[in-house]
Amino acid sequence: MPSSRRKASIRLTNSKPALSQWRNLGPVSDPSRGKITFSASASTPYRSTRKAKGCGHLRRAEILQAGERIFVAEGYEGATIRKIADEVGVSSTALCMHFQDKACILLAICEQTLRLLLERNREIAAKPPDRVVRVNMMLQAYMRWGMEHPNAYQLAYCGRPMATTSPRHEDTRDLSSHCYDIFCSLVREIAAAGRLRIGTAESAAQSLWMSCHGVVALLSPPPHFGWAGRAELLEVRLESRLNGLVAD
Repeated sequence: MPSSRRKASIRLTNSKPALSQWRNLGPVSDPSRGKITFSASASTPYRSTRKAKGCGHLRRAEILQAGERIFVAEGYEGATIRKIADEVGVSSTALCMHFQDKACILLAICEQTLRLLLERNREIAAKPPDRVVRVNMMLQAYMRWGMEHPNAYQLAYCGRPMATTSPRHEDTRDLSSHCYDIFCSLVREIAAAGRLRIGTAESAAQSLWMSCHGVVALLSPPPHFGWAGRAELLEVRLESRLNGLVAD
């Protein structure tokens, strides 16, 4: 009897791990490098805690945060539902209960961030100061918004246009257009008052937006150049641009 137990112990020790023990084969987050690497550990993979009934919005927020990180690190083509699910700590099936595919996740990220900008533009447009002051305030808000949300900004304005038939794509475009229209309407009022030194309302509005976009695009990634302070750069960019376009 002792001999048979010893043989059984040897068989168990030399047996291969069950398939379920290798579920975390595939991409996982490597915090030390900020990249996605591959792991072949036989330990049980981490799974995010189950949300209570009625708290699905918390899981949705986790998915959007993870998706934003994966899209920026991997690009749209390199990002997959599996990678995003692993980052959150749920199965791909569970993730798809919230978002049908990765295009829907990307659109939700952009939509969520653009709504913040739209709200700020509406608040500034309703203020009483002079139109030029409000244009200045709106451009400042735009640049600060971009720097507060660098990942989403890159996805919305710096990435390759995404081909999708999702109705949310049109919603996101409408939000972006609405943000610009509120800004452009103020520039049109300045032009109508005869205060533009050069160009039309459209070319002036687009030129102002382009110059501010350049500032955000250059400062949003980790800087590899000895830039001056952000607040100073924003002030100099706006004052020099507005003074060249708008007459007192």
